[in-house]
Amino acid sequence: MAAQVRVYRQRIKSAKTTKKVTRAMELISASRIQKAQARMAASGPYSRAVTRAVSAVATFSNVDHVLTTEPESSTRAAVVLFTSDRGLNGAFSTNVLKQGEELASLLRSEGKEVVFYLVGRKSVGYFAFRERPSERQWIGGTDQPEFSTAKEIGDAVVSKFLQDTAEGGVDEIHIVFNRFVSLATQEPQVVRLLPLEVVEGVEEPSDGEPLPLYEFEPDADAVLDALLPVYIESRIFNAMLQSAASEHAARQKAMKSASDNADSLINEFTRLANNARQAEITQQISEIVGGADALSSKKK
Repeated sequence: MAAQVRVYRQRIKSAKTTKKVTRAMELISASRIQKAQARMAASGPYSRAVTRAVSAVATFSNVDHVLTTEPESSTRAAVVLFTSDRGLNGAFSTNVLKQGEELASLLRSEGKEVVFYLVGRKSVGYFAFRERPSERQWIGGTDQPEFSTAKEIGDAVVSKFLQDTAEGGVDEIHIVFNRFVSLATQEPQVVRLLPLEVVEGVEEPSDGEPLPLYEFEPDADAVLDALLPVYIESRIFNAMLQSAASEHAARQKAMKSASDNADSLINEFTRLANNARQAEITQQISEIVGGADALSSKKK
């Protein structure tokens, strides 16, 4: 009985230590998620402004630009996966990798070769463990994205898109990341970056407001050449910010669940330790009473 009580007490101590760690990580994620949401909201006006500008050029000009024209036949596609550098965030990275595998299977079924660009140590480790190749890798800073990294990724994928497929280029570029919906919900999302799909369109003028007139200088081709790389960088950076906010939210939720489970274990082991201690005391009392009865019987 005494050995059993010691085991339960050791488990209670271990669960309390684990709870301290998970509780601290939960509070850290809760504080960081506010900053991540603020950065995500701050990037919105710029992203919308660039989108409107690209929409205007694509809508009100008849240029045949390489970044906005569908190829006659697509044979090679690039997929950029945005995962985390660290774990302890539930199925955050797993959902992105699963979505990326489904996208790759779909593209291969269409007869396209798929090349991967990996962002985050989890995706790099996933591919390294399975000995699968990747075109390029970026690690570090997934929880606090920098625009310089988004620009580097954008330059890498756009240069491959402009390159001929026979020389290692690609015809399509897709990104897979976790979209931040709320603190409780993060959804894996697939977006095709190139060839460009402008889904937002140009805002409709209000009643009585004249239709806008657009004039492109020096010409629409030059405007698209300048705007589209900026558009790609802003979309990639927005995906990184969405992923960072989702990562913090997923880690906070996972750590809260771990803390709650630690509480349950502490309560359960405390009850079992009390029962074992009570049984030990009862056994000791029974032994004392039995010994006293034996002594009294001998005296008679």
